[in-house]
Amino acid sequence: MKRYCFRIIVITGLLALTSVNCFASLPEGTPEKIVVVIHQKNEVQSLDKKGLINLFMGKYSAFPNGQEATPIDVALDENLKAEFYEALVGLPLPRINAYWSRLKFSGRVKPPALEQTVVDVTQRLENDESALAYVYESNVTDKMKVVYRFD
Repeated sequence: MKRYCFRIIVITGLLALTSVNCFASLPEGTPEKIVVVIHQKNEVQSLDKKGLINLFMGKYSAFPNGQEATPIDVALDENLKAEFYEALVGLPLPRINAYWSRLKFSGRVKPPALEQTVVDVTQRLENDESALAYVYESNVTDKMKVVYRFD
């Protein structure tokens, strides 16, 4: 009987340790951070949130140093786009789309350029010094410079 109880205790202990190890290796569920990036050779070192709002919402078309800025949206990754605009201006994507629909008809401002995927955005950023885009931090390459991080 003692041997049977000992085996049960050992097996239960091993199962408990295995369960703890399995849960410890799972990701914490924290979403990946979004960063705003530009071409590595661009002279701009950082941007503030107000400047980003002005660039991505069409108020300005140049970086603070006067160099032309081309904001870029990701067309096919709606989760990334929605997370970005929610963090930037606190509005859901349908409200952002409605905002741009109204402004397009006025002809006064131009919406951000569209690239289909994050890979397309990455290629554009590596080749265009005026490009400004948002990506997940894991997509940043050595040819990009991070100018803003969302907390």
